[in-house]
Amino acid sequence: LMGLYDMFSGGNLSQATIFALGSMPYISASIIFQLLQAVVPYFEKLAKEGEAGRKKITQYTRLGTVALALIQSFGMSAGLEQMAGGIVTNPGIGFKLLTCITLTAGTVFVMWLGEQITERGIGNGISLIIFIGIVAQYPTDILNTGQQLASGDMHIAKALIIAAFMLFVIAGIIAITQGQRKIPVQYAKKIVGRRVYGGANTHIPLKVNTAGVIPIIFAQSIIMFPGTLGTIFPDSGFFLTLGRLFQPPHPVYVLIYSTLIILFAYFYTAVILNPVDLADNMKKNSGFIPGVRPGKKTAEYVERVLGRVTFPGALGLAALSVLPYMLVRYFNLSVSMTCLLYTSDAAGSCVPGRHRHHARHDDRPAPGALLLRRHRAADRRRCGPGHPAADRIAPGDAALRRLHDQGPSAGAEVNCEHRH
Repeated sequence: LMGLYDMFSGGNLSQATIFALGSMPYISASIIFQLLQAVVPYFEKLAKEGEAGRKKITQYTRLGTVALALIQSFGMSAGLEQMAGGIVTNPGIGFKLLTCITLTAGTVFVMWLGEQITERGIGNGISLIIFIGIVAQYPTDILNTGQQLASGDMHIAKALIIAAFMLFVIAGIIAITQGQRKIPVQYAKKIVGRRVYGGANTHIPLKVNTAGVIPIIFAQSIIMFPGTLGTIFPDSGFFLTLGRLFQPPHPVYVLIYSTLIILFAYFYTAVILNPVDLADNMKKNSGFIPGVRPGKKTAEYVERVLGRVTFPGALGLAALSVLPYMLVRYFNLSVSMTCLLYTSDAAGSCVPGRHRHHARHDDRPAPGALLLRRHRAADRRRCGPGHPAADRIAPGDAALRRLHDQGPSAGAEVNCEHRH
C-alpha cells in the first residue's frame, strides 16, 4: 500500500520531500465527496444546482484535502519518531507541528497547481501531475535494465519478450480506457419568437472503463487490511493464518482481489453516472433516444446498456491487476499494471482537454461581426431603446454585414438617419 502511495506522489514519499503526500489527500477528498453526493441529500442537491453548487463542493473538497493532509502528516511524523535508528534528533510536539505544516503546505500547493492546469492547460491537472510523476521514474528503470543487460544478469531474449509483452499490455489498456458505446440522442425543435432551438442529433458516450483506476485503489486498500492485522497481532495464530491467505500470489488473495475490483467498478460507475438523472435531464431538454420512450424507459435502457458495457471493463481491470502477481510467481518479472493503467488513462484525457482548450480560445467572432455589434449598440445609445430605428433592421445594415467577410476596411457607416 505504501508503494502505491509512493507511486501517486511521484516517488516523493520514499525520498521524504515536501511533497511527500502528493495529491493523494486531494484524490481521497474528491472521492469522499463524490460518494457523499450519492448518499447525503444536501450534497446531492448541491450537485444539481449547477455552477454555484459545484463551486461549493469544490470548496468543501479543498477543506477536506487540508484536513486529510493534516491527519496523514501527523501520522507520518509519529511514525518517523518511532522508527529505529533515531532518525529524528529532536522528537516532540515541535517536530510534529513542523512536519504537519510543511507537508500540508506541499499538498495545498500541488492542489492549487492542479487546478491551474485544469483551468488554463490541456487536461485534468491532478491526473497530469500524477502522470508526470510516474513517467519521471521510467528513465531510471530503463537505465537499470540496460545495466542488467550489460552485466549479463538479464538475457537479451528475456528483455525482448518483456518489451513485446509491455506493448501488448499497453494496447489492451488503451482499448479499455478509450473504448465506449455511443447511444444516439435526438432533440426536438423549439421555436422561441423568431428563433429555432434544438433539432440536433448527438450521442451519449458510455465508456467501457468509466471508473478508471478507482476500483483498484479501493480494492487494494481493503485487501491490505487482513495482512496488516497479522503484523499487528503476531502472537495470534488466527491473524497470522489470515495474513498468509491475503498475501499475493495466494489463490484466495487473487480471487477476492479480483472480485472486489469488479464490484467496485460497478459501484463507482453507478455513483458517477446515474441513469435516472440522465433520463430526467434529457426529458427536460426535449431529448429522446430513438425507439425508447422518454422517462423511466430511457433510464432502464441506459442502465441496461451501462451494465453490459461495464462488465468487460471490470474484467479487464481485474485481469490487469492480477497479472503482475502471476508474472512474479512464474517468470520472476515485476511490472506495475496500475502505473501503466493510470498513465494511459491520463495521457488519453489530455487529447479532449487540449481540444476544449483550443476551442475555447478559437471560438471568437470575426472582426466584422464585432464591428457590426458595436455599430448597432451605438445606434441604440444615440436613438434610445424606445426609438423604432433601434429595433428595426435597416438597409444600411447590409453594408455592415459585408464586414463579416471583408473586414473593417469596408468602411461602412450607419447612423440613425439610415433607419428613418
